[in-house]
Amino acid sequence: MAAETKEQTEDCPLAVVLSQRLIESSDALTKRWLDRIAARISLDASLVFPSQDLLDHVPLLIEGIAAYVADPAAVISSDMAVVAKARELGSLRHAQGFDQYQILKEFEILGGILLGFLGEVADETDVPCGRSELLACAQRVYRAVSLILQAASTQFLQLGADKVGEREARLRAFNRALTHEFRNRIGASLGAAQILELSDLPDGKREELAALIVRNVRGMHGVLDNLLELSRVDADSRQQRHVRLQQAAAEVRRELRDMAQVHGVTLRLTDELPDVEVAAAAVELCLTNLVSNAIKYRDPATDNPWIEIRGRLEAQTVGDSQVVVEVADNGIGVPADQRAQLFERFFRAGNGSSEIDGTGLGLSIVRDTVAQLGGRVWADFPGVGSIFAFSLPCRRDNDNAGEAPRDEPSPG
Repeated sequence: MAAETKEQTEDCPLAVVLSQRLIESSDALTKRWLDRIAARISLDASLVFPSQDLLDHVPLLIEGIAAYVADPAAVISSDMAVVAKARELGSLRHAQGFDQYQILKEFEILGGILLGFLGEVADETDVPCGRSELLACAQRVYRAVSLILQAASTQFLQLGADKVGEREARLRAFNRALTHEFRNRIGASLGAAQILELSDLPDGKREELAALIVRNVRGMHGVLDNLLELSRVDADSRQQRHVRLQQAAAEVRRELRDMAQVHGVTLRLTDELPDVEVAAAAVELCLTNLVSNAIKYRDPATDNPWIEIRGRLEAQTVGDSQVVVEVADNGIGVPADQRAQLFERFFRAGNGSSEIDGTGLGLSIVRDTVAQLGGRVWADFPGVGSIFAFSLPCRRDNDNAGEAPRDEPSPG
């Protein structure tokens, strides 16, 4: 901002009146800001500033602006409470899944509201005010909003950079593990194929080696299918196809119905799944892995093996509500000493059976897929069977695929 003249920065009657009015009206201006944000993003107003503590401190942003308007020499420094609250807001918006455009637009809305309020004050006050003083007050408001935006957006971008770094580290580890697994499977298949070329090989051994080759090729094919689905999840969640949770779960049940019937497993889908939208590829990928695992690890000793897909909504202390999806079964479960490793790549829990096929990638892919969408995954063991669950933030209504941002009306 260009330096203000001495006459503009000292003893400006309009600046003093505007500062006082900003402080007096901070709660009303906060509500106006909240309502405009909620109207723009189709997010319930109670979730824009979801905790009472945060809502109570939002007026500090406006009071910090008021102090700067009254005295531009009182620089908004990094150790001030107003900056701390701006950073807290940046962290909240990151947790809620806002993008950079929405952060900028949010403070553009605030600036528009405050400049409009400046016009109201100028019209109502009787203090003498020249054009240069009015312009100086507008510049001070703009500068203060910019400084607070800088604090919030810096925090938001830092959290985003940290998340990208974590994803890159997971990807590098995933590539190393995947390369190792494919090398082993290809080596085993090539070795078996070379032995099959021997003319004096017994028929039983020949069938065993052929089955080994088929098993390894099928395993690699399954991994590649999972990676293809995972690549779709890596895209911006707003560009993905979204369906109702009930529809995604029904599609998984349809795809795995034959596999369940072959193994005598009853696959149930509760009618009480929350009526929310989810990313189709991601949720279907997660449910397919969890349900197919449950089928593989069914308890052969029970007369009625079953698997049930169910879900519920839960409120979060910060941010939107979340949907929790569970795959419960009455299978053989997981030994207690192996549960901590369940979601590690290529880990397969010991179960006393060598007939259960798999690569050990399924649960780690579920973990990475859910983490990509801002959720988490876990497992519970109620005594009989297992419950594998994941949670995802509920989508905001306007996050439909291909939806263009709505234009914000001009302040006033």
